[in-house]
Amino acid sequence: MIYHLLRWISGIALHWFYGDIRIVGKEKIPASGPLLVAVNHQNALVDSLITGWVMPRKIVMTAKATLTDNAFIALLFGILGVVPLRRASDESRKQNDSPLDRSRNTGAFREILDVLQRSGAVLIFPEGKSHNETGLEPLRTGLARLALKARDERISGVQILPLGLVFEDKGVPGSVVGVRVGDVIEVDSWPDSNTTALTEHVAQRLRNVSEEAGMPLPRPADIADESVPKRPLIAIAAAWGRLTHRVPIRIARRLALKRSTNADEPAMLTIIFGIGLVLSTYVLQIAVVDALLNSFWISALYLASLLIGAYWAAFEKHPQRY
Repeated sequence: MIYHLLRWISGIALHWFYGDIRIVGKEKIPASGPLLVAVNHQNALVDSLITGWVMPRKIVMTAKATLTDNAFIALLFGILGVVPLRRASDESRKQNDSPLDRSRNTGAFREILDVLQRSGAVLIFPEGKSHNETGLEPLRTGLARLALKARDERISGVQILPLGLVFEDKGVPGSVVGVRVGDVIEVDSWPDSNTTALTEHVAQRLRNVSEEAGMPLPRPADIADESVPKRPLIAIAAAWGRLTHRVPIRIARRLALKRSTNADEPAMLTIIFGIGLVLSTYVLQIAVVDALLNSFWISALYLASLLIGAYWAAFEKHPQRY
């Protein structure tokens, strides 16, 4: 329940910053079965939000363990079931270059294998870090080791799904995001236990749907046809949503751009500031409505109108994606 609510909120919030999120190949996403989702990583936490919104099934997130040094993030990860992974570089810095603990991710790998055993889906960024390069950085072997370990433990039907993210300009409001879904890799059919070969194969599949594929063109259904009348109720809801959310979102964007120190931060900060400001305006508006009308039900209906307006303001132009 919490996951689906946060997915709904993140889908709306992503459209507060980005003008469009174009998805190609969504029909290739397996509806069931154990799945490792391999995604290129160029926009920090926003990459997780986009992937979670695109995937029609629940996914378990992974993230670098150093984020849990923040108590709030550690609590949030616990609520959402995020699996923290420790990178060798982080461990080296923490231990002053003393010998690394090679078993540092044993518990995390076990959690992921348990998810696969239950036919769940797990998101992994095989580059191991977020970066600002246009191309794919060298992949770590962790994804391949997990996949082959699952096969060794007789978890049948494991698939690796390459999912490529392409940003028109990730730090610019109103820019476009492209999401391309690749063809799955059947781990049961992989010919050997060579993690390096499997890692290289995943890397090439990711390049095929990211840097080498480029930004998807808008689909014909995405291009507004002014001759086709809009559905009146949806148009009204979207207009109401724009009216009630325009000011807090503009303020959130300005704050985000002012506070950002690199291209990874504007979108994420817009979402964080936007959620805080929007919720504050909700509380203020409902307090005024309740003070004027003194009715719980009218206040509840007003809150529902705000939520419906937020949804349709974000998705009015993309009815085929609901």
